[in-house]
Amino acid sequence: MQVQLFFPFPSPSPPLPQTPTLIITPTLFSSLFFFFFFLVVLVLLSSHQRRQPKGKILPPGSMGWPYIGETLKFYTQNPDSFFANRRRRYGDTFKTHILGCPCVMISSPEAARIVLVTKAYLFKPTYPPSKEKMIGPEALFFHQGAYHARLKKLVLAAFLPSVIRGSVSEIEQIVLKFLPTWENTTINTLQEMKRYAFDVAMISAFGHKRDSEMKGIKQLYQCLEKGYNSMPLDLPGTPFHKAMKARKQLNETLRRLIQARRGNEKAGGGLMGNLLGAKNHKVDQLSDSQIADNVIGVIFAAHDTTASVLTWVLKYLHDNGDLLEAVTREQDGIQRKIIEENRRLTWDDTRHMPLTTRVIQETLRRASILSFTFREAVEDVEFEGYYIPKGWKVLPLFRTIHHCADFFPQPEKFDPSRFEVPLRPNTFIPFGNGVHSCPGSELAKLEMLVLLHHLTTSYSPSNFDCRWQVVGDEDGIQYGPFPVPKRGLPVKVTPLQK
Repeated sequence: MQVQLFFPFPSPSPPLPQTPTLIITPTLFSSLFFFFFFLVVLVLLSSHQRRQPKGKILPPGSMGWPYIGETLKFYTQNPDSFFANRRRRYGDTFKTHILGCPCVMISSPEAARIVLVTKAYLFKPTYPPSKEKMIGPEALFFHQGAYHARLKKLVLAAFLPSVIRGSVSEIEQIVLKFLPTWENTTINTLQEMKRYAFDVAMISAFGHKRDSEMKGIKQLYQCLEKGYNSMPLDLPGTPFHKAMKARKQLNETLRRLIQARRGNEKAGGGLMGNLLGAKNHKVDQLSDSQIADNVIGVIFAAHDTTASVLTWVLKYLHDNGDLLEAVTREQDGIQRKIIEENRRLTWDDTRHMPLTTRVIQETLRRASILSFTFREAVEDVEFEGYYIPKGWKVLPLFRTIHHCADFFPQPEKFDPSRFEVPLRPNTFIPFGNGVHSCPGSELAKLEMLVLLHHLTTSYSPSNFDCRWQVVGDEDGIQYGPFPVPKRGLPVKVTPLQK
């Protein structure tokens, strides 16, 4: 077959010679295609390798194919295997190329501390532009320097133990309201935990007063969440486009709420109240968009991660009947004291749950919801004898550290007793480390303890080994984006017969 491309010209008088015809045969077409492909590869390969100055040594590793790098390998195999194979081959620090970016992976506690704490000024937080656009460019975790320090202070003030201890009763009311809806039915644990974590996040963001617009905010956020991990194609009908439309509406809703609270001496509690309170200091006054972006950012940070951890807690307790029985005994003891004193659960009660707390800690280690975090070198950096060029991504591998047998013997075993003794420094970092560590870690642990207290004391068949009956025998992990049990861990819950 031949492909003919005709180039017709107008025919003035006198007529020109016959119209030229270019004939491209399949052989010629293939030759041209591979010629141009080869040129593109050479250009990419040149740019791929030209950043290393003479005398500078990049970390060992493979950059894979030009531009594509090792992204396909990263997504087509277990991430644990991807990291472990390269760590065995290249050591604790190695280079790769994923998601269109040259990266340096670090998997030693000491190196992670350098990036996150001691030399954090050399490595700024970085996120894909689509994520930043969706959450809001003024959110805390997209910044560093003076603006970040000021925001961090305001955000931390909303999550201090002295503040969140007053939220125990409200969190408990959320639990007592939705737990009965589980009775004698099969639930999707992940989705139920998302519902719970969202309601707690709303308290932390907006304070104790539940405004009439909360329902609308929840609906818009759910639409936003659906597009968060989609392809960033802002075309009509795509999840990303719908999410960005919801983000605009959410911003307008939050602006109305902010304006209603501005100028009010009682601006309400929670994070929004703290951010509005900054108006008393002219230099620190925050705009509506700054407040809105940080409120949305806190809801994002508090929602999926906590829900994923709670799903794993139930999975591990279900799979370890003796441990579940011991946790239940601990919680029954607290419940008896509460009944004797005719009161509700308090902050002090949650400080006397050592075994339950260790179960949560071991879940954070074993599940490692946040496998790594992204940083970017703000300048050329000398790092442990290696050269990291400006603009390269640097990824501390939390999950690899948490699963290292040198720090946690038999790392695949679920064993809360690990936390009965002090751990080696910087080996347990589920909430990050340094100035960009999670400010809401204490609230996350509190809502887990409150839920587990009521779940263990209120729901169980007569046999401890069948306290939560997982439906189906399918085991495994799915990513969305955080690792969770397959199908969201469908569970049937049975109320205690009292």
